[in-house]
Parts: sequence; C-alpha cells; structure tokens
Amino acid sequence: MMRKYTIGCLLLLAVQAQAQKGVNSLYSAYGIGDLEEKDYSRNFGTGSAGIARSSGSFLNELNPASYGRIPMETFFFEASVAAKSLQYNSSDISQSAGDIAFKRFAMGFKVNRRWGLSFGLMPYSRVDFKLVNNTHIAGTEAEIQNAVEGTGGINRLYFSNGVKISRNFYAGLSSALLFGPVTITDSLGNNEIHTEKRSFYRSFNFTAGLQYTGKAGAWDVGAGATYRWQTRLHAEDEFSIRDANDNMLYEGKSSTGNYYLPAQLGLGLSLSNEHITWLADYRRQQWEGLNGKQTDFKYVNSQRFAGGMEYSFYKYYFDRKTEHLSIQAGLSYHTGYIQVKGEKINDFGLSVGASLPSRTGHLRYYLGLEGGQRGTSSNGLITESYFNIVLHLGLRDSWFFKRKEL
Repeated sequence: MMRKYTIGCLLLLAVQAQAQKGVNSLYSAYGIGDLEEKDYSRNFGTGSAGIARSSGSFLNELNPASYGRIPMETFFFEASVAAKSLQYNSSDISQSAGDIAFKRFAMGFKVNRRWGLSFGLMPYSRVDFKLVNNTHIAGTEAEIQNAVEGTGGINRLYFSNGVKISRNFYAGLSSALLFGPVTITDSLGNNEIHTEKRSFYRSFNFTAGLQYTGKAGAWDVGAGATYRWQTRLHAEDEFSIRDANDNMLYEGKSSTGNYYLPAQLGLGLSLSNEHITWLADYRRQQWEGLNGKQTDFKYVNSQRFAGGMEYSFYKYYFDRKTEHLSIQAGLSYHTGYIQVKGEKINDFGLSVGASLPSRTGHLRYYLGLEGGQRGTSSNGLITESYFNIVLHLGLRDSWFFKRKEL
C-alpha cells in the first residue's frame, strides 16, 4: 500500500507542476523554442553529464545503453519537477519572472540478465514568450501597438532498451514519439482583434547508444557514445482571426509542412573508485543548412560541453554496503542553435546537487541547484540570468524477487 501511495504522490506532483506557467523566455520565440538540453535526473548536479554512466542507482536516459546495467530484480520509478527564476537585463530594461514545471517521469526494470528497459515522458522544447511592438499602419504615419505571445512546446514520450553484448560492452536504442502544439497569438491595438496560428508537431525519433566499462588499477573506467538520427517533424498549421469576445471572424484551412531536427553526436567519459566519480560529456548538433533561411535569425551548429564530479558516502547494514549521502558539483557551456543579430545565444551554468535515501532505502530524494547566464545584451538583445531548483524523487524496489519457501 505504501508503494502505491508513493507512486500516486509522485504522479500528482508532476501533474500539478505541469499546470504552472510564467517564465517569459524571449529566445523561445525562435525556431521551435528552448530545447531541453539539461538532464533533470540525478545527472543534473554534474552539469547534466552522464553519457558514460550506468543505470545502477537511477534511470539514465542520456544513453539508452545504460539500461543494460540495471540491477536484476529491481524496479525504478522516478519523477522530477523544477522551479526557475529569471532576471532579464538589456541596455534599457530589467525584469524578473519565475515558474515551476514538470520535467520528467520514468519507469524501468531488468527483463533478464542481459536486457533492461525504461519508458517515460519529458519535455523536448518549450515556447513561452510575450513581446510588445509598435507596427506602422500601411499608407499612414500612424502606429498601432501589437502584442505577440507564444505558448506550448514539444513533448518526448520514449521507450528505451539496453542490452549487455559482452563482459565490457553494452548497446541500446531509444524510440521516441515527439508531439505537441505551439500557439502564436498576435493582438492588435487594445486587443479588439487577434490572430492565432496553431502548429501541431509530431514525429518519431531514434537514438542509439554504446557504453564500455573496464578497470585501470583501482579505478573503474567508462566511455559512452550516442547518435540521434535526423528527424523530420510533421507540422499541421491552423490560422484564425477572432474578436475581443473570442468570436470567430475568419478560420483558414489547415496546411502541412515539415521541420527538421538535426542529427546529434554525443561522447562521454567517466572515472570512478569506491567514493568519487568524475564525468565529462560532449554533444554536437548540425543545424546549419536545415529549415531554410530565416528573416530575423539564423540556424547555427551547436555544441555542449559538460563535466562534474560526485562523491558518495556509504553505510553498512548487516555486512551489506549501501549508498547513503551523495554530493555533486558540475558546470556546462552550450553554444545555442540560433544566432540573432549576429550574436550566438550561448548558455553557461554552474550546478550542485545532493542525494539522500529514505530511512527504509526504497525512496531516494535528490535536490539540484543551478545558476547561470544565457544570451547577451549586445546589439539590443537580452541577457537572461537564471537560477534553477530541481527536485527528483526515485523509488527503487525489488518487485520481481521470489522468496524461497522453507
């Protein structure tokens, strides 16, 4: 009963967090919005580095090959929420915002000695912005104020498998459905008339992974690699014009198109002993040449560098060694996939984290903190200074263990 109650609380927490909105991320107005490059699991405090890490104590979706190392007879259930505070600064404005949002839920277990699997839901991109502009009326010197607001984003529903192929090598494949709406509303004047464009995206997306684990003296050495194939998102667009009372004045026919997501290469290394683990990751996406030329921004190739460490303390219960408190520190640097007014929208962050088990050991609490800065105030752009707080809850239990009869 307690296990069912815990799972229900985690699901309720995720649903409530998903309903909260409020961050006005101005750079999400470009492309398909802000891409979720951070990993809101126990990797968060290490700069979201973990491509070479196993799924021994949590579910690591950064590399599907990790699921081949889920412990036998073990079931995982995990959920994450994040609170974010933002401060916007430019040459002439300063403004703050914040929200709380669902980031992840996942389940996973070992099917047999060689095969582990996991499935879950997480955001892939997010659109949340509101801009106010002055627009000239054609044929006159008059101006009218208009507000452009964007909401929505793309979700990732995935099913991942990992298998042990030899003593030291593991392979995996993640199959995901990408889906979700993006709505752009343009209000003219005092909101007496507003236009609305709604785009619904959907497609399947695949990521393959490899992991190696070996020994070098007293150290465990790990290496990982992932490859996500280029994806063609199918988009269906609807256009409408409404008055202040939301009465339909015009409704356009749906149109269809495609939006391309680039291939992504990921590489990772890990080095660990009894207490400490060092991690380093590199990811690259080839955006250049995709989705045609844009009038107000440019697609550019993006890279992400991340690294960190984790130190774990252990306790012994009846000669059985169990992980107790774990602490983390990490950093990341991401060159964004868009360029506005000749400026890349880069992101630099520093993170810390701590993980602690419940008294029974079935539930593990994780708290991650991150501070960073994105963008630039040059050329009339905006600098975003942010602070993230992540709560990750993981339930681990032996659901497939058969007791021997005396």
